Amino acid sequence: MALPADTHVHSEYSWDTGGPNSAAAGTMERTCERATRIGLPSVVFTEHLDFVGWEIDTTDLPDHLRGLVSPDQTLVPPPLDVDGYLESIERCRHGFPDLQILTGVEFGQPHLDGEAAARVLDVSKLDRVNGSLHTLTVDGRRHEPPTLYGLWPADKVIHEYLAEVPRMVDGSQEFEVLTHLDYAVRYWPGEEAGPFDPKRFEDGFRQAMRALAGSGRALEMNVGGQLRPWIPQWWSEEGGRAITFGSDAHEPRALASNFPEAVAMVEHFGFRPGRRPADFWTR
Repeated sequence: MALPADTHVHSEYSWDTGGPNSAAAGTMERTCERATRIGLPSVVFTEHLDFVGWEIDTTDLPDHLRGLVSPDQTLVPPPLDVDGYLESIERCRHGFPDLQILTGVEFGQPHLDGEAAARVLDVSKLDRVNGSLHTLTVDGRRHEPPTLYGLWPADKVIHEYLAEVPRMVDGSQEFEVLTHLDYAVRYWPGEEAGPFDPKRFEDGFRQAMRALAGSGRALEMNVGGQLRPWIPQWWSEEGGRAITFGSDAHEPRALASNFPEAVAMVEHFGFRPGRRPADFWTR
């Protein structure tokens, strides 16, 4: 089976990998080496593009990220080193001529931080812009789902997260793919709330998908974690025409994880590959 492009990959230029000197970091070069070994045709390095910090409990963070938390418990992401990132892209393109290496970002909260991003770089010049929703605002401060589950009932976290997606779609033209729609589900507190049942939140997921489909954008199959067949099923039923595959890899070992299973799942719901490896799969 020919693998599609992995269109959601992080390197040492993403702040949450810890940088090139961290044991947790996945360097761009080592990721390209692994892509070549496993026969991946194309990689898109979508580094984190975040601006405003969010409140967080340091116990929710690995050791190499705790130094980013200020005394008031705000995680402040460092700025993206745009010049260093682009230089590394060119160096890897030269070193791995048989691998298609594309530029990109994972733009967090693009509907809120578009002006801040414009002062750093022109995202329209990149090959791919993934839009992600990592935080929600409560009483003027942003919070990620692990913190939100301590503030709200579990069901409310999912409902509020999904309700924000259409606002993000309507409020930003800067991204072309919505990544990990199930982001809040990753942190579902099963011990207190019981097993996660997507049917309880089906209306919210479908409304978010309809908003995205209506904008003509693509949905990412984020396959770094649990595969959720109801995502491509509901996406196709709500008019979604395009889909991408992203491992969300933060280290080389995770590159293209679960891709064969994800490809089979997406094909079952009528999506087919484009002419080039990094093209959207469409139906």
